[in-house]
Amino acid sequence: MAVKEIKLANTPKRPDFRAGDTVRVWQKVIDRVVEKDKVKEKVLSQAFEGLVLARKHGQEAGATFTVRRTIEGVGVERIFPINSPLVEKIEVLRRAKVRRAKLYHVREKAAKEVRRQMRQVRMEKEQPTIQPTTDNQQLTTEEQKTENPEEKK
Repeated sequence: MAVKEIKLANTPKRPDFRAGDTVRVWQKVIDRVVEKDKVKEKVLSQAFEGLVLARKHGQEAGATFTVRRTIEGVGVERIFPINSPLVEKIEVLRRAKVRRAKLYHVREKAAKEVRRQMRQVRMEKEQPTIQPTTDNQQLTTEEQKTENPEEKK
């Protein structure tokens, strides 16, 4: 018995990318609106740009890749199927040389960075601010005693 390779039909040519590359993935989003008895469909393109953490299952039909992006301080990961017809195109924006096939350690690294930044903000809030005062605004206790001896009586 010979094992034959089955080629996927109607799959577009995808660029070669690896973990560590920065990519922009264009995905079709179908918006369905029901008006009266008709269903209208709008096909929109949505871009997701980020760092490729992993690529799984090689060139199989179910091959996927994971892209991570930080949006307003929150890490967002999306898993895209490589051979999906909903993925319009994949643009490689920047190539990087990494020493790992899977970059899952980036998750913990990003979390540590956020914790460090929060610690700095907290320290800044806790430090009291010293405002310069003039002689008339605040007097020490010794000065109060010497200036107002009549108030003690």
